[in-house]
Amino acid sequence: MNVLQKLAPITLLLTLFVAAPVSAQYNSPSEPDIVETAAQVGTFETLLAALDAAGLTEALKGDGPFTVFAPTDEAFDALPEGTVEALLQDPDALAQILTYHVVAGTYMASDVAGMEHAETLQGGHLSISASDYGVRINDASVITADVEASNGVIHVIDAVLIPAN
Repeated sequence: MNVLQKLAPITLLLTLFVAAPVSAQYNSPSEPDIVETAAQVGTFETLLAALDAAGLTEALKGDGPFTVFAPTDEAFDALPEGTVEALLQDPDALAQILTYHVVAGTYMASDVAGMEHAETLQGGHLSISASDYGVRINDASVITADVEASNGVIHVIDAVLIPAN
């Protein structure tokens, strides 16, 4: 992997951090963004705490658009004991995992079902498969699709996605 490929995810995140404060002021207060929508749903307390710990909350409040494959609290609870606590103490590793759950652009369920893979903000690729039994993102199942927000969409998944590297 050359230097440019290694720097691309970092450059993208920095762009999001710089753009988020400017774009946040233009979002309509009546239309909740991805972070506000996740808070309203009520099953993403661990995800929201992780976003804060990794310094990504403001980025996901930006214009986007974003598609977030959001693991529930139960998905985080299923990780080996101590994993979440360790990640909360390592913001860089946490940011890598969290940005692996985010794809640039808005992809509704009908779009995702027709895809085989998607590139994440982390730089990795998600494997997507659709069947009569539902949609899988890597080893996670989409349990609720198309939770719309002003700056994108959330698809609720039942497992935390871990990047290969």
